[in-house]
Order: sequence, then structure tokens, then C-alpha cells
Amino acid sequence: MTDPAVIHCDQFLAHPPAVVWRALTDPQWHARWWAAGDVRPVVGHRFALDMGPWGSQPCEVIAVEPQRMIRYSFAEGSLDTTITWRLEPEGDGTRLLLEHAGFDLDSPMGKKAFDGMGGGWLGVLRGIGPALTSLTA
Repeated sequence: MTDPAVIHCDQFLAHPPAVVWRALTDPQWHARWWAAGDVRPVVGHRFALDMGPWGSQPCEVIAVEPQRMIRYSFAEGSLDTTITWRLEPEGDGTRLLLEHAGFDLDSPMGKKAFDGMGGGWLGVLRGIGPALTSLTA
């Protein structure tokens, strides 16, 4: 059974895992496709993502498998969710899988965030490929 409070998305990217990993863990690259912030692949590293109109969201890296997975808490103190990015080699590219978990669907804010991010993540993932192409050109 799938947990209804979890968003799952994936995107094939025509780039090797090392390039996709850099997009997830290099602050300059990360800002080009999603949000500015000092993300680093180091367990315990605390950083904030600039989410524009939704403000600065505090995060902490909680698990890392280099070039395979990074997981961090997201919006500590408000949403208190977890984002996990997984990279799977696929042909000449990478399948990027996203899991955004921990939404409290009993709270109005949690429900609104879950509903909004369900579609919002699809747009974010569609934007990473063109950003990677421009960064590696």
C-alpha cells in the first residue's frame, strides 16, 4: 500500500549520475534548477533553501550515499517533511527519483502543501534537464 502523505516523482535525464549528483549537491548548480541554498552532501549539514514567496526553509542532511542518494529534512518547524533524491543509472543517462514524505494531512497547512507540491514537483523535475544541458554545454 502506498502512503497517501508521500509524493513520488521521477524524471529521466540524459546525463550521467555524476552530473545529476552535482546538480543536487553543488549550491551554484542547485540554484539554477530549483532553489538557492548551501546544500552539501554531508550528514548533519544544516542549510536553508530560498523558496521565494514561501520564504527561507531550514533543512538538514540526514543521509548520503555519494552519487546514489541524498535525504534531508525540509521546512523544519513548519512542514517538517523529508526529501529524498535517488539516482539510478539508466542507459546513457540517469533516472532521478524524488520522494517527499511526512506531510501531516490532518493540518490545513500540511494538506495545502501536499496538494500544491504534488503538481509543483513535476514542474521542478521538468526543469532540471534543460538546466543540466546549459550547465554542461
